[in-house]
Amino acid sequence: MNDVPESLIIISGRDAYPRMLARAARAAGVRRIVVVGFKGETNREMLALADESHWLPLGSMQLFLDTLKSTGIKQAVMVGQIGMQNVFRLRLDKLAKELYRALETRNAHTIYGGVADQIEKLGIEVLPGNSFMEVYTPKAGLLSKRAPTERELADIDLGLKLVKGTSDFEIGQTVAIKEGIIISVEAWEGTNQTIKRAGKFGKAGTVIVKVPKVGHDMRFDIPVVGTKTIKVMKRAKATCLAVEAGKTILLEKEKLIALADQYDMAFIAVETWQE
Repeated sequence: MNDVPESLIIISGRDAYPRMLARAARAAGVRRIVVVGFKGETNREMLALADESHWLPLGSMQLFLDTLKSTGIKQAVMVGQIGMQNVFRLRLDKLAKELYRALETRNAHTIYGGVADQIEKLGIEVLPGNSFMEVYTPKAGLLSKRAPTERELADIDLGLKLVKGTSDFEIGQTVAIKEGIIISVEAWEGTNQTIKRAGKFGKAGTVIVKVPKVGHDMRFDIPVVGTKTIKVMKRAKATCLAVEAGKTILLEKEKLIALADQYDMAFIAVETWQE
């Protein structure tokens, strides 16, 4: 990242990614980090990485925006998963209800995008979710020892066409293919559940493709792959994983690649056509 801000708000969801980004931001020269977390979602380990923290209930949009404004910081980043299934159980405040009802379509992209737009109306720039994370972003090329077979490469190509060609329908970043047959497509449930479903139907030899859609808003929902995904692939007997170069975060990169090699999986970062 070229222009490193002196202060940064990290709007933190769950899992390891927010912690990795906080450490990377600090190493890049960010002096003050304010964490805004959510009860039942954000890992408490974020406390040790913050100069200041605020813990809010999900659904309290007005309190959320007021908290961001009170920090006086002009850059923020949204990272980490929020359980989208919670949308149906949240107690929304008046502003959240108004914003939700105003959406013509309701999915992860429109909901998070709407939140990001509200933040930017405060004069706070929402940085791309992969800011400071260049070292964890793979360049195009083979990551594992084993290269994809010709059949796996053909399935990767089909998976890319599917994700990029159906972007308007917001059906997810992850697809599973075997021998030219589409086995499962990610919807609301997330990557790992999609892979588990693929294991039930595709059995051994399924190819997993995880890439952002065309026009993907990089302010949030950055594709992330960790060791858990590789382990789920192993149980599902999937044999190949393709991600998009330059637009995917690899958590614990060395462990991730070592695990793929241990399981004799092909793991590749591919370039896709430009939107």
